Amino acid sequence: MKKHLVTSIAVSAMVTMLFAVPASAALAPGAAAPDFTAEASQAGKDFNFSLKEALKKGPVVVYFYPSAYTGGCDLEAHTFATDKAKFDAAGATIIGVSADSIDRLNSFSSDPKYCAGKFPVASDATGKIAASYELKTEAAQPGLTDVRGVAIDHGFIERTTFVIGRDGKIVATLSSEADHLHPDQHVQKSLAIVQQLQAGKAP
Repeated sequence: MKKHLVTSIAVSAMVTMLFAVPASAALAPGAAAPDFTAEASQAGKDFNFSLKEALKKGPVVVYFYPSAYTGGCDLEAHTFATDKAKFDAAGATIIGVSADSIDRLNSFSSDPKYCAGKFPVASDATGKIAASYELKTEAAQPGLTDVRGVAIDHGFIERTTFVIGRDGKIVATLSSEADHLHPDQHVQKSLAIVQQLQAGKAP
């Protein structure tokens, strides 16, 4: 128990350090969102996610997060899952992106406490997608474990959410570092934006 507590504190400390470092300049509103395809998982089943295809249906919320099964990321996933019907009503697609392996994401995407099978999460193990959005990835740190006690062997992408309009342009960029947002606030703010888009209003 004590070892798990120390490890949890270490994970929290690393996440804090991640956002204490000056963030790279994430792509700003008005920029064209880089297209990407990625191996993703929903409800424990992997498939190829295509941003281009998703945009044909409406706006897309692409949220980058550090790691599955860590405090803030778990809260963010749970909140997106809870509000999924509201995003659906606004015609918006949700896709989470992290450097987690697809095996980790198969578990995370189906976990009823987090994604609950309601939306997909994609693996950006090389950090290539994050880099195309001008986000930084912190290198993996030895000895870190997640809330289950499983080793975290991948880098942490900075927590940033992009709301992308149907035209492929970035409508909003939400950053935990620059905007001082808590994980669940990424959900609240991105939902408000897609609802404004549906109403034909500028966010």
